[in-house]
Amino acid sequence: MQLIALVVVSVTAVIGFHFGWWEGRKFLEIPRPLDFLVVVDVLLFVANIGMTIWKAPKMTTTSIVLFFGLLMAALLYLPGMIPTDHQTHDAFWLWWVVHLWVEGVWELIMGAILAYLLIRLTGVDREIVEKWLYVIVGFTFLSGILGTGHHYYFIGTPSYWLWIGGIFSALEPLAFLGMAIYGIALAKKGGRNHPNRIALFWTVGCCIMAFVGAGLLGAAHTLPQVNLFTHGTLVTAMHAHMAFWGAYAMLVLAIISYAMPILTGRKLFDTASASFAFWATNIGMVAMTVAFGVAGVAQVYLERRAGMEFLDVQRELQVHFIGLILAATLFTSGVIAFIYNFIRYGGPAGDVEESLSPGAAATAPAE
Repeated sequence: MQLIALVVVSVTAVIGFHFGWWEGRKFLEIPRPLDFLVVVDVLLFVANIGMTIWKAPKMTTTSIVLFFGLLMAALLYLPGMIPTDHQTHDAFWLWWVVHLWVEGVWELIMGAILAYLLIRLTGVDREIVEKWLYVIVGFTFLSGILGTGHHYYFIGTPSYWLWIGGIFSALEPLAFLGMAIYGIALAKKGGRNHPNRIALFWTVGCCIMAFVGAGLLGAAHTLPQVNLFTHGTLVTAMHAHMAFWGAYAMLVLAIISYAMPILTGRKLFDTASASFAFWATNIGMVAMTVAFGVAGVAQVYLERRAGMEFLDVQRELQVHFIGLILAATLFTSGVIAFIYNFIRYGGPAGDVEESLSPGAAATAPAE
């Protein structure tokens, strides 16, 4: 049912956009009837995870953080459905959804999944990993909730949001810094001797790239004095690309890389295509981020400070887009390699085996 609801919402929304059926709101474009299906879909996922946790022999901190992260993801979609005919009011509630998903509940979900992967891949004791999880959850609530204020700078809200948003947004990188530190520290402590090294690469890489993209690059233009000039420029694209790649995509690829050998019984993680996928995508993403950053700084100066016309500035930035295309080509080749490796796994080869412990040899034959 969950998969059916997801497919119905996604396909219907994309088709509807082409026929002008949408709400016209950024990030929350889908029509109102589909909004209700989104809530139902997420609640089904919460019920699925919740029943699994309930039937488990033991409830752990990791599973509880994951459950409440998913539950809050469902509940925080509701403010975006509050009817209003005022643009400022609409934007105010919109960021309750978008920001508190990205820099609130997603960090709980992300932290829980990373904790699970690090426990399985490094062999470090659960208590040690979950102590770090408490730290990340604490920093998330400390900074993420009031950090919503950096979206309220120039939309018609009271001026005190400039102070609140600036101060707490500057603290938001601490949660991602905690993830980076605990990912690297636990991988080192565990000796990195799990046979599925590529899953560990994706896991630790997720911690690092999320910190750089979402944390550092977000903080680079989160203060209102800076955001006044950078908002809506390629500086935003610089932050958004690496943040999404590090905090979302790499986490998904990490869990896929860990799960596929277990689900299919085929040990294909130690292959040239798997390694190429990791390095090509990450080097390509870093190069794209640099291209966006250089172009964005030039755009801010020429357009926002020197007063040049938008299209004139775009012509000046064309050379940077050549570098962007080259970087994107490298990135795409890595994505293709990952898909190729994923297809090679095929369907299950037998009963699902328990995860390999660190240092253990794979029991299934390589194909």
